[in-house]
Amino acid sequence: MQRRAAAIYVAFFVVVGAASFSLIATASAPHLSFDNPDHELAPGESITVDGTQYRLTEITAEMQGGGGGGHGGGGPATLVRSGTLEWTNQSSRYTVEWANGSTVTYDGEDWTVVVESGDDPTQFTLRENIDRSAILQNDSSVENETTTVDGQTYVVRKATENGSRELVPADDYFPEPATREYAEGDEVSDVQNHTATVASVTGSGATLEWFAPRTNTIDVADTANVTLGSTTYFAHFPNNQTLVLTQNFEQYDEYQHQSSLHTTMKNGLWGVTILSGVVAFLVTGLAYLPSRY
Repeated sequence: MQRRAAAIYVAFFVVVGAASFSLIATASAPHLSFDNPDHELAPGESITVDGTQYRLTEITAEMQGGGGGGHGGGGPATLVRSGTLEWTNQSSRYTVEWANGSTVTYDGEDWTVVVESGDDPTQFTLRENIDRSAILQNDSSVENETTTVDGQTYVVRKATENGSRELVPADDYFPEPATREYAEGDEVSDVQNHTATVASVTGSGATLEWFAPRTNTIDVADTANVTLGSTTYFAHFPNNQTLVLTQNFEQYDEYQHQSSLHTTMKNGLWGVTILSGVVAFLVTGLAYLPSRY
């Protein structure tokens, strides 16, 4: 009689456990989707927001997590999608700094930047760098190197037939370097293939600026906000070929709520399944204990 009653209880808990497990297997998780999204893009397609055009250049998908040895291992692998939006600022500001005393290459030549003295300079000069070594090597009548006597630099003319050598002051031998003067507001042509303007001059150097198009990128993460201009969207990648942008944030909040309920229900059913199995095992074991009477 004891074993017959135990069999009934075991059958009951087995049925309960099987029923809860079947609910786990058949229950479907909530699916994130949006009705009438603001924008839906495939790679290569563009949208215009606040007067600026944005083009979706790519969508990437990679598995993250999972396994025991990889980064973040231990949990189940998750497919993570992201994308890149590209837009162009037609009048982006570019600058270049010419430091005082530095050598810059301009108009095919090397120049030294010389800022005028004073507490608040407004001008600077480009002074041509004379290649003294090349000039000496091309003149067979002088030595290839200069010499210094009492702190003054000289060019040495080669010995004549009577063996005498002539020392010529370097400033008298080499040509006068060319100079170009610029003030704040002046234009300087052909700076990195653009016409630049002298924006400011300080004791440390000069700042040149110009305006030209510049391509910018925006990284877009799945189920995250992205701001285009002054407009904020919720971004979602339903597959590897589509980016959805919407301002229906309430629909995502509802999805999160439903997902939380689904997880709670699934965890509860797992608890019923495991507990039913444990109880059935214990009842079976107790039924076969030897009777004391």
